[in-house]
Amino acid sequence: MLGKKLVTAQKRGETRALCLGLGMVACSMMMYFFIGITIVPFYTNSVWTTETVCKVLKANIKEKVFCPNSEGSEDEEIFPYPCLQVWVNLTASGQEVMLYQTEDTLERNPKCSYIPDKLENSKEVKARIETIASNFKKYQTFPCYYDPGGTQTNVILSRLYPSKGLLFAFLWPTLMFTGGCLIIVLVKISQYVSVLSAWQ
Repeated sequence: MLGKKLVTAQKRGETRALCLGLGMVACSMMMYFFIGITIVPFYTNSVWTTETVCKVLKANIKEKVFCPNSEGSEDEEIFPYPCLQVWVNLTASGQEVMLYQTEDTLERNPKCSYIPDKLENSKEVKARIETIASNFKKYQTFPCYYDPGGTQTNVILSRLYPSKGLLFAFLWPTLMFTGGCLIIVLVKISQYVSVLSAWQ
């Protein structure tokens, strides 16, 4: 009687462990799919792939512009911000080009180098942009990214998804997939050993 209970408990444990392993594998596959349709296209479509050194030529704050999230939206009328324009000397080619914070900055507003987060207090936005402008004037040289193919003549300060970030994004689903496969293999080995012991 006790032996039957132990066998039943063992089978239940194996079933739960097998379900856990399969669930981990399924979740990791979903994470791979999500990363593949969101982060990977941004990484592969970015032409700013080569790192170089940029030297600040001028950093000016122009008149206020409206938030360009989408044309005709109500947010454009309630979120004006000062337009910071930073021009740098590209060491790789010696050209005078405009600097943008990321690839997204250029797409949202090609007139400004920096787009602040939406804040209710316009004084905070102005103070932040003035601080960024003073930092550019203080630190004249810094690493930046440019397009070696020449499709884009401007440069960006940082990539949205660098190589390290992409590897880090794939790290967690890989660990989960490996753990799930390991659990499944251990359950199968346990079942094989149990069958072999019973047969003997």
